[in-house]
Amino acid sequence: MERLFDHLYAVGAETLSFAPTFHGRAFLLRRRDGNLLVYSSGRIQEEADALLAQGGISRHYLNHRHQAMTSCDWVSERFAAPLHVPKLEEAAIAATCRVGGTFEGRELHFPDFEVIPTPGHTEGSTCFLWSDGQRRYLFTGDTIYLKDGEWVAAVLGVSDRAAYLRSLALIGELDFDVIVPSMARGPAYQETNRADIRRRIAAIAERLERGETS
Repeated sequence: MERLFDHLYAVGAETLSFAPTFHGRAFLLRRRDGNLLVYSSGRIQEEADALLAQGGISRHYLNHRHQAMTSCDWVSERFAAPLHVPKLEEAAIAATCRVGGTFEGRELHFPDFEVIPTPGHTEGSTCFLWSDGQRRYLFTGDTIYLKDGEWVAAVLGVSDRAAYLRSLALIGELDFDVIVPSMARGPAYQETNRADIRRRIAAIAERLERGETS
C-alpha cells in the first residue's frame, strides 16, 4: 500500500490485462468517521494487514460495472464493509459481487463525500468527490484516466458519446485539487487547478466531438 497524501493511500496496484502498460488501483480514504475504499483490485487481499493497520474499511464504492471483481466480496466479508454501486449497474455488478447499497442521483453520502453521476463511459458511471480538509479529490474511474500525465477518455462501443460530453462539461465545473482515476500509465494521480481542469476537459471534449475515442 502506497501513501499518496496524509489521508489517501493507493491499494493493490496491478498491471491491467487489457492494457499491460497501465496500472489499476483501489484507493483507501482514511477518515475519522470510517475509512472508505474506492474502486477494486485483484491484489487487494495482499494488503489486508496494511488496511487493518489504517483502521480497516467501513464502506466500499465502485463507480461502474467494470470495477466488479471477486475481491469485492472479500472486502465485504473481511471488513464488514457493504459494497455501494450505481443503481443503473446493480444487476451487472450483482452477477459478481454482493451489493449492499446503491446510489442514483447526485448525493452527499457523508459531509466530506459526494456521489456525482457522470454517465457516458457506461450508463451508470459515477465520480466521487472527497475532501480530507486539505484537498478535494475527484475519483473519475475510467471516465477520465491518466496516460503519461495526459487526461484521456475511454469511449467504448457501449458508450454514449453525447452523455459523455455532458458529463465532461459537469466535471469541468467541479472544484477539485487532485484527480484520481482507476487506471493510469505513470503516476496514479495528478494535482490540478481551475484553469488546468477547464483546459484539459476542453481538450478531451474537442477530441470526442471529432469522433475520437480518447
